[in-house]
Amino acid sequence: IKEKRRHLGDTKHFCPVVLKENFILQPCSTEEAAKYRDKIYYFSSPEAKEKFLEHPEDYVAHEEPLKVPPLRICIVGPHGSGKTTCGRPLAEKLGIFHIQFEEFLQEKIMLKTEKKVGPEFEEDLEEELAAKQELEELAIQANVKIEEENAKKQPPELQLTEEEEAIKANLMENDPLPSEILDMILSEWWFEEPMRSTGFILDGFPRYPEEALFLGEHGFFPDAVVFIQVDDQDIFDRLLPPRIEKWKLKQKKKLERRKLIKDMKSKIREDMIAKRRAELMAERDRKKKGEVSTIF
Repeated sequence: IKEKRRHLGDTKHFCPVVLKENFILQPCSTEEAAKYRDKIYYFSSPEAKEKFLEHPEDYVAHEEPLKVPPLRICIVGPHGSGKTTCGRPLAEKLGIFHIQFEEFLQEKIMLKTEKKVGPEFEEDLEEELAAKQELEELAIQANVKIEEENAKKQPPELQLTEEEEAIKANLMENDPLPSEILDMILSEWWFEEPMRSTGFILDGFPRYPEEALFLGEHGFFPDAVVFIQVDDQDIFDRLLPPRIEKWKLKQKKKLERRKLIKDMKSKIREDMIAKRRAELMAERDRKKKGEVSTIF
């Protein structure tokens, strides 16, 4: 009741210094407070309070109300719950950016690898490379030229930076991203233009309790966090059909490779038979010539 009677300043329970300097609404406790022109202001830290007391006129409204920061929304939920399905059209409707966190990480590492990284992608790649290598060896034996797509050799091993290695480990093994990399990524969205003035929907982050704590401890405050919760059956119905289609395409490619390998092996066998037949016939002709020479 006593708190409600207080005449709060322009920023209410948010820090006026953080709003002015970082354009973020950071909630504050009542422990750090100061009175200016009969209004109570709360602060995020003793340092922020000291800045305010030195030059309070820099942090309060004058002729116009203080400008409110843009919307910053986090959407979280289990894989397949529809975060992107909801987040992308909502961002378009609000006129703000949409960021899919995992896709963002994939795009950063694809600048170097030129392919997506993850257990499912690595498994497909290893299988494909093994099949290509077998095709190449058979093609050499069969003395035939295969299509460039099949003949493409495995790219040389790439030298990744520490940041890229950390992102790869996160995508491959779910290893947590180091705090310095998280800080660099999030600072771009919260503090740099055009997202600083436009706002965004961050889809799929934070993913772990540690990342949620990191947001608060480092001043990355979203205006809202939306948690999407759906039944397991709904996720199953949504994710299974595209995975079945992917499996069918994979099986089709396998059958095509098997047929190509079978045809090559058949050609190699026929070539070997033809070569052996030619050798036998040549040997028979030599023997005949030898017998004729003996008679004469």
